[in-house]
Amino acid sequence: MAESLEEYALAKKEKQRGSINKVGIVGCGIVGQEICRLVSKAGLQVVFVDVTEERVKEIMNEIDQQLTDEINHWGLTQSDKKTILSRIRGTTDYGELKDCSIVHESVNSRTSSTNLYLCREVFKNIELAVPSDTIIASNNSSLMISEIAESLQYQERAIGMHFINPVSFSKVVEISRGTNTSQQTVEKIVQYAKMIGKNPVVIDESPGHISTRLVVTLINEACELLMEGVGSVECIDKVMRQGYGLPYGPFEMADRLGLDKVMKWMDNLYGEYSHRKFKPNPILKRLVRLRHYGRRTGIGFYRYEEGQPVESITVITEFKTHYTQTKK
Repeated sequence: MAESLEEYALAKKEKQRGSINKVGIVGCGIVGQEICRLVSKAGLQVVFVDVTEERVKEIMNEIDQQLTDEINHWGLTQSDKKTILSRIRGTTDYGELKDCSIVHESVNSRTSSTNLYLCREVFKNIELAVPSDTIIASNNSSLMISEIAESLQYQERAIGMHFINPVSFSKVVEISRGTNTSQQTVEKIVQYAKMIGKNPVVIDESPGHISTRLVVTLINEACELLMEGVGSVECIDKVMRQGYGLPYGPFEMADRLGLDKVMKWMDNLYGEYSHRKFKPNPILKRLVRLRHYGRRTGIGFYRYEEGQPVESITVITEFKTHYTQTKK
């Protein structure tokens, strides 16, 4: 509790120092909604843009339910919930971003091939709606900010700001400088990160940043071990959790992130580096084709009931047979 009060005081102090008072978000899926709640809790106004009025209403209902869950499990009060919701507004109109100091791009393309094109289009639409000094920050975890920002007239305002899942609990946010990102943009986004209770780590741009490049390699190698029959899903997760102090094993982590998202990251990184370590493992591909995306769909490397894992999958015999034949 003392730590929470201290973080709240810090957020308040940082807010008083700067001129950031309203934040925009384009694309309000799972991560976008978490950013919404995080920013609103820090005392800032939030406006999010999504594709249809129906979807905007769904998002507001989902955020409302998420805050209700926090009341039930984390001690949030009804008064807190009301205040947080009062700072969040949804729209389909990019024009509503006109007075935002910072706008997050958090869109989710279903395929890696359309990801860069979509992000560029979103950046272009944001720039048409906001003043020249508004920062445009991408949450994309596998593309380079300089490539996304090619669609902008003022490329110095573009920066990567990658929130690591789960956003609510992860203390770190990756700040990725592009080739043309100005120092003023970096300094302002670092200040903003502290305002919303995150520890900013400033890095030079690279596809996958630090977190994504390491985590997909871990998940892919865990799949290799599983396919070889070295250990079960539970065994591999247990070794990494208890042996290295990780909060989740690689398969638990993959299910939480979403296997479709993990495979999209791998596809992007494999396209960039052409390195085998980023090529999606056949087990991962099979699960994604079956639409077994993890906790979100009730089955991935584990089966879930009410969001909790109840059993793990077993390796399909043909995977092991194929692997043995390939190695000969």
